[in-house]
Amino acid sequence: MQLPVLFGKYELQKFLGGGMSQVYKATDTVLGRTVAVKVLTDEGCRDDDIKKRFLLEARMSGSMIHDNIIRIHDYGEIDGRPFIVMEFLVGEDLRHAIDGNRTGDLKQKLGIAIQMARSLGFVHSKSIIHRDIKPENVHIDENGRVRLMDFGIAKTQNLNITREGFAIGTPYYMSPEQVLGKPVTGAVDIYAFGILLYELATGLKPIMGESVESLFYQILHQPLNMEPLQQVGVPEEFINLISRCAAKKPEERPSSFEVVISELEAILRKLAGGGSARAPVPDPAPAPAAPTVPKKNLMPFFAVGGALLLAAATIGYVAIPEKKQDRKKDVIGKKDPVGPPETILDEQGGTMILIPAGSFLSGPPGNSQAKNLPAFYIDRTEVSVEEWNKYAQATGKPVRTEAADLPVTNITFDEAGEFAAWAKKRLPTADEWEKAARGNSGRTYPWGNEPEMERANVKGNTTLVPGRLQPVNAMPQSATPNGILNMAGNAWEWVSDDRKPLPETLKVFSGPPWNASAGEPWTAARGGGFDYDIRAAVTYEFNTVPKRLKHPAFGFRCVRSVNQ
Repeated sequence: MQLPVLFGKYELQKFLGGGMSQVYKATDTVLGRTVAVKVLTDEGCRDDDIKKRFLLEARMSGSMIHDNIIRIHDYGEIDGRPFIVMEFLVGEDLRHAIDGNRTGDLKQKLGIAIQMARSLGFVHSKSIIHRDIKPENVHIDENGRVRLMDFGIAKTQNLNITREGFAIGTPYYMSPEQVLGKPVTGAVDIYAFGILLYELATGLKPIMGESVESLFYQILHQPLNMEPLQQVGVPEEFINLISRCAAKKPEERPSSFEVVISELEAILRKLAGGGSARAPVPDPAPAPAAPTVPKKNLMPFFAVGGALLLAAATIGYVAIPEKKQDRKKDVIGKKDPVGPPETILDEQGGTMILIPAGSFLSGPPGNSQAKNLPAFYIDRTEVSVEEWNKYAQATGKPVRTEAADLPVTNITFDEAGEFAAWAKKRLPTADEWEKAARGNSGRTYPWGNEPEMERANVKGNTTLVPGRLQPVNAMPQSATPNGILNMAGNAWEWVSDDRKPLPETLKVFSGPPWNASAGEPWTAARGGGFDYDIRAAVTYEFNTVPKRLKHPAFGFRCVRSVNQ
């Protein structure tokens, strides 16, 4: 195929690899975003079994919405050729990271393992068995986030489209029951995960052979050699977990990935000086440590396609330097307060919630730091049209005609600041917004660590009418531990966080209708909106935008100092 070439609305630009299916770096010509497009070859299309498995992979992958699973944007057929469109990931697979000794120390390796286990636990919760867990199917991006990839041979509990008796999977990571062609359960993924943990910890494959027959003999009959694990100083609890995961009999393995996650997190806490490795896991669990890798301060950005809509783009992370470990230990695992929060009424009669003084864990996993903030109050909801119209009538500004209980949007940063000053409040700083959103325990989302899409007004939530704002008091299931609503989804929220745009961000805004320049004021917006998927709702992520931006998905909430 001569590149570049147009495949539907996707311009295929660079061949990335593949076999029966081929993967290309491509551009979505409608949304203007970079994606990866996986296309089944002509040979694959002629094999009905392969074609069925490819389409099954597309459907399965498209239903997997999780922080640690590659995001599927689109799938279907073009001219009889099945395809899958995925987010384009920057970084490397775990195979290259292991071979290049770039997985960090033991705590960082545990961080990788925990993220992998969370993704697999989510997959199993959907009654899906992956069946091909291996380093090549695990991606680590430049910010340390782990993504599970490739559902090409996955199966549901009620569907099996592979040939009778055909053992499918990568030989090094196949369980004894797969080798014997027996019916598989989720225990095969736990087995493969145990083999992968061994390799992650030591850099060595625990099972080696010059032929498939030799590999299968070892899988069926030889226990793993644990000496390499002991030689690199792996704790006994970790060795024991690997041994149980890789047990020959399925019933001797941990019963679920929830059990595995609990033990991995306990081992990580013990290494960090947090007590016994068998201590119960805090609820919700803090975000895991992830490997320290070269940072590239990638901000998500907008694309223009007809109306001013936010295009789905890869969310990036803020590069924040690590602080000393002893400060982090004071925060990791710290529980959020139990019981009703302290509230006050502001001048307009709205409810503000107290965020007590103290430490919280800021920034993404693997690059987080403990920060201390004084106490402050924050609006329980986004500023509504009703509240804005009180301000407009008092100051002689035009009133808004939208429903009174909706968030007020299409408001610039400075206009939001003027409202806040009139209301004897101010806009939150980035740290204040993040602490209010994630609580003391370092949660990834306001409600916990799992991307439960139905909890927020985000793109893809099938329980809501798509593309619409929800009332500011709606979505109680999105609440933080303090009862603050809609800090995930609904309207993006302005924060006071002067920034400089990255070149790729500036490129998007430099043309019409914004014609923005690097020299003008820029700030951040946080929390995601109704026009973006759940990834934007992560508590430590943000968009860098011009302060003069007006957008139907951009609103705000206010804060007030306790002594104000």
